[in-house]
Amino acid sequence: MSDLDQLTQSLARNLKRWRNERGFTLDALAARSGVSRGMIIQIEQARTNPSVGTTVKLADALGVSITTLLDYEQGPHVRLVPPEQAVRMWSTPAGSSTTLLVGTEARGPLELWSWSLVPGEGSASDPHPQGTTELLHVVAGVLTLVVDGVAHTVPAGTSAVFEASAPHTYRNDGEETVEMTMAVSIPPVR
Repeated sequence: MSDLDQLTQSLARNLKRWRNERGFTLDALAARSGVSRGMIIQIEQARTNPSVGTTVKLADALGVSITTLLDYEQGPHVRLVPPEQAVRMWSTPAGSSTTLLVGTEARGPLELWSWSLVPGEGSASDPHPQGTTELLHVVAGVLTLVVDGVAHTVPAGTSAVFEASAPHTYRNDGEETVEMTMAVSIPPVR
């Protein structure tokens, strides 16, 4: 089975599980997420591999991180990140370093992301649920953060926090690759 097939099967199983756990009908999840009922059925039956945007909309509507939606297992959940998959955040010549990159569902989903944007590229995000907060720290380069149509210049060494229930975009308008770390706190589903 290919990686894509495994991902499709995992998403199908997990979407159905989380939808049932939340007590959402297909119509209720479609209304909450903006994803059609037919698309949700196709995903739950592993007949399609949705876009990242569709998967994020479903995760937001269910109040779980995309990591949890793609990787949720029954029982106590332990996800190991082997050294070759971890991202070193900083190090010193003496050997000190940190390599944390993980998400949790404690008190509502919390995600930690590592981003790299090469010059000329960007990524737009639909608004997240009301109460979602994003924190970011630019390690290298100059990020252009656009929130609700207003552009903010975030140079290396600068951090930002914002309410992510408005449309937002991350862009690299500069000539150096932007490296940043971002945390996303999503409120629990009520």
